[in-house]
Amino acid sequence: MTTYYDTVPYDSHPFPQSAMEHLEALAFLFGLEVPSPATARVLELGCAAGGNLIPFAARHPEASAIGVDLSPVQVAQGMAAIGRAGLSNIELKAFNLADIDASFGQFDYIVCHGVYSWVPGPVQDAILRICSENLAPSGVAYVSYNVYPGWKAREIVRDAMILRGGPRDTPDEKLSYARGMLDFLEQSARADSVLKKTLEEAMPIVRSASSSYLLHEFLEPCNAPCYFKEFVARAGVHGLAYLADAEPSTMFVQNYGDKVRDPLLRECGGSQVMMEQYLDFLVNRTFRQTLLVKQGQARHIRYKLEPARIRLLEFAGIFRADSGEALTLDAREQPCSAIQGRKVTLRVPVHKAVAHLLDMRYPASMSVPALIEATSALTAQPPAEVEATVLAMLEELLILGALRIRRTAVPAADAISDRPRVLPAVRGASGLASDAGATANTCNQWHEPVVLTLLERSLLPLLDGTHSHDALAEHLEAEVRSDRLRFVKDDKPLTDPPAVKEFARQQVALALDALRRKALLMA
Repeated sequence: MTTYYDTVPYDSHPFPQSAMEHLEALAFLFGLEVPSPATARVLELGCAAGGNLIPFAARHPEASAIGVDLSPVQVAQGMAAIGRAGLSNIELKAFNLADIDASFGQFDYIVCHGVYSWVPGPVQDAILRICSENLAPSGVAYVSYNVYPGWKAREIVRDAMILRGGPRDTPDEKLSYARGMLDFLEQSARADSVLKKTLEEAMPIVRSASSSYLLHEFLEPCNAPCYFKEFVARAGVHGLAYLADAEPSTMFVQNYGDKVRDPLLRECGGSQVMMEQYLDFLVNRTFRQTLLVKQGQARHIRYKLEPARIRLLEFAGIFRADSGEALTLDAREQPCSAIQGRKVTLRVPVHKAVAHLLDMRYPASMSVPALIEATSALTAQPPAEVEATVLAMLEELLILGALRIRRTAVPAADAISDRPRVLPAVRGASGLASDAGATANTCNQWHEPVVLTLLERSLLPLLDGTHSHDALAEHLEAEVRSDRLRFVKDDKPLTDPPAVKEFARQQVALALDALRRKALLMA
């Protein structure tokens, strides 16, 4: 397996659902008090090149992070990135996670993304043992894995790909022959067959996914899905209890309609695990991201959302009217699209005011008291009169998955300052922004991967809070004069100095606005 991961490196980038700030907020939402990420000790199992762990360490210099991975090649890449970013609170180790013992110490958060289903049974047991033995008493563990029933059909595709691609020598050959197998089956399968239906569901994934994903998901030596209920039972053997899904909207039966809600509420007798197992069958689920805690914490978990806890969270959101017009404060209903494409209908002025305020400040977050106060001012109603409506709306949007939440304010800029700045580790080519031709990827303050243009990357080294907009424009002019950057207008390069100067000022304004919306500018 070490050789396989050295030869076929796993894509190493941030996974927003595994962000420690997100796990902290979810634990609080469901009744638990867990350690603050700002000073937490974090362990990631299967860290690859650190793409998911390094940004956390950059955001929280007083926290400490350790990542382990079987691949020395990827660990070396990650340590080089850590050196370029100048971080001293994180270490990556080439290490067999099955050898982790008490000497590693205890951790407030343990993250294991994209590993559990892809390792042999003894290593799966080791993962759960570590999540138990090395987890602090009030800590949270995150484990992602493939699940049935959705993977029952995908196993047909995987088996077919392995049949033809598995015996080949190189990863590229394996994938090429495996794709050829699927093309043959797609052309030859009977229209009314189970195989045809399976291929119709799988082929869009196969055609759009990266080579790295396909090699690991469909051609890797191990891929052992399980039922959610089985995973929870295995975790229970190790003294762990189910807390929540990292995508909490999947947990709430009311999202699936009255025909589903009422029968399941009667059938499951208050068991959250059984409820979610039934829902997995209903939606043919293929993948889960499960949060686990020590069994002693289970008695404090509450799945009925409490207004008192909602009131202590920070919220952020994007709302766009489907009609394309601006949000209004009148009594007309306005259908909107929110985060992750969730559909929301704003029915009353208070709803519209909340949506407008969150969207205006995004990517910065807002506290509930501030949201109530601002909503009161917009609607000309006393705070006491709007509070209940605001809290009810936030609960409904939480259940729907149309909001982002945190326990503490996200220090993203809600406006562009005279001297803008970004997180120090992101600045410049030596930071977290990896070179990739015309574009590059980095991680924003919501732990999301974002793409940077060449022009944005050119500005990043100067975004340290000391340079004015004019200084940024002068920098771009100098980059154009030195041929490191080219301005093109109407398909023609700009070379006239006054034209370059004016264009540079325009580009600074556009780039700063884009960087703010990408959650890269600091408050």
